Amino acid sequence: MPVIVGRFAAAFRALPTRSFGIRQFSIARILLERKYTSDHEWVTLSADGKIATIGITDFAQNALGDVVFAEIPSVGKQVKQSDPIGAVESVKAASDIYAPLSGTIVESNESLKGEPQLLNSSPYEKGWYAKIEISTKTEYDALLDETAYNAIAN
Repeated sequence: MPVIVGRFAAAFRALPTRSFGIRQFSIARILLERKYTSDHEWVTLSADGKIATIGITDFAQNALGDVVFAEIPSVGKQVKQSDPIGAVESVKAASDIYAPLSGTIVESNESLKGEPQLLNSSPYEKGWYAKIEISTKTEYDALLDETAYNAIAN
């Protein structure tokens, strides 16, 4: 059984083993493999390690307040790590979104155009921001793990 740390650990341990044994492993894998930037973006990699899904963290959406607009990146756009790729506006502030990894934008979350509040209500699931076909996994490996991110976010 993988070791789970962070704010979801107690909820994860409370799941019944018999009914959710396989599901527990996949949830644990997602929690352990999410990486972060110091600019409050999160990143997960596809099973083949080629496509990164990115979004803003729960900390970021809390700091922003109610998001009212999301500018999403164009599919096909080539980006380098730390390039601005879009922006979000809230009732409190506006903030740029930066590419956590170099590569090509292969998908943007079109749902955010009509429902930017998904960034608030579901930042790690329905509120994902974009998908990038990454140039190199080295940049991903250098991102912050959950423990390191929590140390700067709190």
